[in-house]
Amino acid sequence: MVRQLGELENAIMTRVWRWNRPVTVREVLQDLLSEREIAYTTVMTVLDKLHRKGWLRRERAGRAYRYEPVSSREAYTAALMNDAWATSDNPAAALVHFFGLMSPEQREALRDALRVAALFPPDPPEPAGPDSPADGTDTGGTAPGAAR
Repeated sequence: MVRQLGELENAIMTRVWRWNRPVTVREVLQDLLSEREIAYTTVMTVLDKLHRKGWLRRERAGRAYRYEPVSSREAYTAALMNDAWATSDNPAAALVHFFGLMSPEQREALRDALRVAALFPPDPPEPAGPDSPADGTDTGGTAPGAAR
């Protein structure tokens, strides 16, 4: 289960995702200072916590670290959506309600995403082997794809 980022964690991760390159504490601090008063040690602590939680990887650069994201913002958002959807007793109804909350622009983005997803259909089932019945039904014994 993916935990939603806190407000400061999100502000920091937004920058790291947007910049799409390894960043230092000082770079993040300088950018955050345009919005709020914040101490170097606070930014350093949050970056360290994000690293320990698995959101960032880091590499030593002299006496400091350079941090970069482990995955994209889109992957994070998808994981949050999947977790929220998984909590529903009626996933189809949850989706209907979700679609009802969408703006016209969001619905168009969904249509675009579905068109892209259709370009990559799931892999077709494996052809029946000599030990399989002609109709492709499973005769039992082992899981599909498992060695016999």
